[in-house]
Amino acid sequence: MSDSPVVRHIDGVDLCFTEKPWPFAIERRVEIDAYFAKLLLQKPAMWNGRALVLHAHQVIDGVLRGACLETDYASFTAWSEWGWPAKDVRDCFGAAAMIGADGGILLGVMGDHTFNAGHIYLPCGTPDPRDVRDGKVDIEFSVGRELKEETGLDISEFTPEPGWTMVTHGSLVALIKVLHSKETAAELRDRILTFNAAEKQPELADIRIVRSSADFDPMIREFVKAFMVRRFAGG
Repeated sequence: MSDSPVVRHIDGVDLCFTEKPWPFAIERRVEIDAYFAKLLLQKPAMWNGRALVLHAHQVIDGVLRGACLETDYASFTAWSEWGWPAKDVRDCFGAAAMIGADGGILLGVMGDHTFNAGHIYLPCGTPDPRDVRDGKVDIEFSVGRELKEETGLDISEFTPEPGWTMVTHGSLVALIKVLHSKETAAELRDRILTFNAAEKQPELADIRIVRSSADFDPMIREFVKAFMVRRFAGG
């Protein structure tokens, strides 16, 4: 992505789920299947589950409103790997920004078996049908689910800030929920590493603590850097 990330605060998220086919997944089915078959040879732990992508959205009165459609993970990963050629959808997801009592922000290093191996993120994940409730895509539930799966920590342990930090970058729409802890960042890191040590195949290979831009690693994704730069500047 050549453009710079845009960071803004929003008060809420209101996304509905619609039964709608994705033309990209239909028209390029043969190429997608061939791509994913090769990917499985490199990363056999991956599986072709379901994913939700955003196909319409706008911010109205401080609320992100829009609609998501369902597709298969093979189509989603191919679209991402090929440089987001279909411009009719966005990669929209929730992310957890855990901030320790000492101000440290915790990031996860993706494991070798994952699609984004080695990249450094806030705990996050693509929404899927489990996040659909009464026709709505519950991004806050998705954040809590991914946080629990990746770190073993429960979102109820944290004090959330009101609203969301929304970062848009090309085809990416990241919805970041800031979560404050009474524990230090190092204490949280120790808990997560203990959880991961007991997992057969943890999604995160390591946990990094960032306290300033001096701690930035080249593998941190641009939307995460943009969020932290604004955060450290008091935004």
